[in-house]
Amino acid sequence: MDFVSGSAALADKQETKMKMSRAEHRSLSRFMERLRPTRQCMDTLKAQFPHLPPSTLLSIFSQEYQKRTKRSCARHHAPDVVKGYYQRYRSEARTRPTDPVLLELANQVDLSPALLARVILECFLQECEPSVSSRLVLNNMLREPHLIPDLLLAKHVEQCTVNDCCYGPLVDCIKHAIGLEHEDILRDKLRERNLSFLDENQLRAKGYDKTPDIILEVPIAVDGHVVHWIESKASFGDDHSHHAYLNEQFWSYCNRFGPGLVIYWYGFLSDLDCQRERGILLKDGFPSDIVTLCRGPTPCGAGSPFSFPAERESGRTSALNSR
Repeated sequence: MDFVSGSAALADKQETKMKMSRAEHRSLSRFMERLRPTRQCMDTLKAQFPHLPPSTLLSIFSQEYQKRTKRSCARHHAPDVVKGYYQRYRSEARTRPTDPVLLELANQVDLSPALLARVILECFLQECEPSVSSRLVLNNMLREPHLIPDLLLAKHVEQCTVNDCCYGPLVDCIKHAIGLEHEDILRDKLRERNLSFLDENQLRAKGYDKTPDIILEVPIAVDGHVVHWIESKASFGDDHSHHAYLNEQFWSYCNRFGPGLVIYWYGFLSDLDCQRERGILLKDGFPSDIVTLCRGPTPCGAGSPFSFPAERESGRTSALNSR
């Protein structure tokens, strides 16, 4: 896909580190306000901001477009508006059956193509088969448009899904795959350093529920800060997403397992890395300055950054074994 495949995302992640100032992020956001979530928008962004990795541009655009969509969601889903969209689509589909009329309509009304396809398909099902228009049937048809009984509508829904870079089942699959790829990269980097760890799957097998991606069996130090756990985020860390992660994940990890490291592979706002003293360190790639237990120049005695009081270690062990 033009809007960053998994391999392209990994390649530019490895080549470019990205900590962004608020001024540059505001400039990006203002420029992105005029763009629609189509394949062509990524070409425009790459031409306008050639110094930024495509994966970073896509992540920021997705975040900004989703904010815009949430602000206008109620307007697009008002019953009379939905009815008008459906009537316009049916009329255009009859007169121009070979044209991408649903994709064009999405651009005209400034709505995500995949979200408009969902609205139109739901109207179609309610009109034709009101007794079976369940969420499960709707989702299956969006994932596999050949299941839609109207072949023309099926084609138009598929056009919307394929050309949307922010919403839809195809985007969800790509995001999930890229997230898994970056978790694999993190595990590989840890193995290269001979660092012992438990990953999320191993922790779930032991009965844990909500955990970081990695818990280190022996802590490390990064930039002089002790790290017990690592969380991988294949996205850009902006205000909205980072504060949500803090409240829903990071603070609970910190309280339970001690201080940790979050890797935003596509970069983050530089001033968000302000919680180091409270136990949360941000990086835009796997750190190169790792210090391991008892392997640095300082012996593991009272003056070492890895010298923990007995009660601290006991508390950490109890936390790890409490579930």
